[in-house]
Amino acid sequence: MAVWSKTLFTLCLLFGGFAALVYFQPLKALDLLTPPIGYNKVADLSYGPNPRNQLDVYTPTNMQTPAPVVVFFYGGSWNDGARQDYRFVGQALASRGLVAVVADYRLYPEVRYPDFLLDAAQAVAWTQQHIARYGGDPQQLFLMGHSAGAYNAAMLALDARQLAHVQLTPNSIRGWIGLAGPYDFIPLTNPRSRPVFFYPNTPLDSQPINHVSAEAPPALLLASLNDVTVNPQRNTGGLAKRLRDLGVHVEETYYPRTDHGTLVAALALPLRGLEPVLDSIEQFVKTDAGRSKSDLALRQ
Repeated sequence: MAVWSKTLFTLCLLFGGFAALVYFQPLKALDLLTPPIGYNKVADLSYGPNPRNQLDVYTPTNMQTPAPVVVFFYGGSWNDGARQDYRFVGQALASRGLVAVVADYRLYPEVRYPDFLLDAAQAVAWTQQHIARYGGDPQQLFLMGHSAGAYNAAMLALDARQLAHVQLTPNSIRGWIGLAGPYDFIPLTNPRSRPVFFYPNTPLDSQPINHVSAEAPPALLLASLNDVTVNPQRNTGGLAKRLRDLGVHVEETYYPRTDHGTLVAALALPLRGLEPVLDSIEQFVKTDAGRSKSDLALRQ
């Protein structure tokens, strides 16, 4: 009896500890729940001179080369974040036959707008120059981000000045994917983000929606109806309308069963039943941002 009591006590401690981890460090919990299968990972590759100018490359174990490439930028209000916490994103994309690049970038207070965008642009330039040696196709290059990372992807796709720093243009990418992105956020209300954008003097040119043009690459914009962090109607809906009005191909989806954080968490294997976020991303990439049809699209 004492042995069973001790075992039960140990299990309760383990369960309680894991529950606390899920609550306080959900990304760590997702990492623990993500199996190390379906991908090969090359870590700690430098794309620039700064210690945070590093990225990891995830390739499918049964890759058909050359494979489409997705460069992913994480969120965190431009204040925090680490690529090591997003193994679940790399695993998810690799499981669908895509090469994933998960990149760090400098954060506040080390930098403010627009310097972190230069890091993002350098990560894209590195990917275009080097991804072929990992089986990726530099001609099938997509950008993707969640929250602040979706902002980064949007600015590279829409504001030609950003990629010009690395001798590229928005035409260098086939499309971009935004998950719960802030694209039109003046006046800025998030206290953590205010100093990043010089509040109350936030520059108008910091807003992705102000850089929309008919030459913008196609976009897949995903958001949650229950998002109370980034207003989905104003940001996702407003940007989608602006792009669509100029004839840019836009695919726009709002999910009822996710919120701001669980939208990206739905990419993790244990949570993919929440919403078909990964399916939408796969279809967008494998149809070349809607330019072509694939067996995947025909099955849906």
